[in-house]
Amino acid sequence: MRRRPIVLIASLLASGIMLGGCSTFDPTEWFNTKKPLPGERKPMFPEGVPGVPQGVPRELVEGYREPEPPPPPPVAAEKLKPKPKAKPKQAAAPRADPSQQ
Repeated sequence: MRRRPIVLIASLLASGIMLGGCSTFDPTEWFNTKKPLPGERKPMFPEGVPGVPQGVPRELVEGYREPEPPPPPPVAAEKLKPKPKAKPKQAAAPRADPSQQ
């Protein structure tokens, strides 16, 4: 019974030394049965996805202030002149009925 713990420790050390000598130890390779597809791999968007800014959004950067809206364009002097008022229409005078004369 005294030899049992010694044998266990010795076997663990020996297996650790054997595994340490391996250049790559990846147990997932044992169960991976898929083969990679043939062909060359190229990045789809090497410069980044079009229309998507890279990095941290501006709203999340400390000290960010929203840009102020530009001032309205100056209005031409012609547009500021008041329109002349329309002359009020006068009501037509009632016509005399020819039968009453």
